[in-house]
Amino acid sequence: MLRYLYGDQLSDHPLLRDTMFRDRAAQFKTRLKWQVDVDENGFERHEYDALNPLYVILENNLGRHEGSLRLLPTTGRCMINEKFRFLLGGSSLSSPLIWESTRFCLAPKAFKHSASKLMLAAGEVMLGFGVEQSVAVFDHTMRRIYRRIGATPEILAEQGSGKTYIGLGLWSFSPLQRQAVARSAKVLPEHSSHWFDLAFGVSNRVVPVP
Repeated sequence: MLRYLYGDQLSDHPLLRDTMFRDRAAQFKTRLKWQVDVDENGFERHEYDALNPLYVILENNLGRHEGSLRLLPTTGRCMINEKFRFLLGGSSLSSPLIWESTRFCLAPKAFKHSASKLMLAAGEVMLGFGVEQSVAVFDHTMRRIYRRIGATPEILAEQGSGKTYIGLGLWSFSPLQRQAVARSAKVLPEHSSHWFDLAFGVSNRVVPVP
C-alpha cells in the first residue's frame, strides 16, 4: 500500500522508517556513489529530513519499504533553492503552488511497477493539496524512468550528458497524465485516491479528483 507520512510520524512506523533510510543508503551511497552521509545505523539522512517533510512511501506486505520520495514546499527551505540554484542561474523558485520532490528511492528488489506507483502517489498529493506543479532534479537514469512511466517533465534546465547529466524538471498532473501514470502503475485511479484519503480524509482535499 501507499503511505503518506510526515517526518514526525515516522517513529510510529519504525520498520518502515528504518528500511527506507537503509534503502536510501544502498541506492545513493552504494550504487550511485553520491557524496552522502550514512550513519552508524546504515541510514542515509540529512538536514532536509529534519524539516518534517511529507514522505510518500510504498510499503510491501511485510511492512517494509518498497520505494519512497520526499516532498517539501518551495516556500520554505528546499534543495533546489539551496543546493541546485546554479540550475536556475542563481535565482530561486518559490511558490505555494510548487512543491519539491527529492530522494526518489526504490528498494534493491522493488517490484516492476513501484516507480509508477510513487509518481501516481505524488500526483495525488498535488491534487489533494491544490499544488499545481512539482519540481525535481534528476539524473539520466530517472529521465528514462519518467519517460517509461508516461510522466516526462517540462525541462527547465540541464547540464552534462550520460552519467554526468543533471536535469531540472517541472511536472503538472492533468487528468490525462493521471490516467497514463495509473495505467503504468497498474492501479485504478479510485484506489490511488483511497490511499490518499486514508491518510488525510476526503474532506481535506483542496481540489476534487477529476
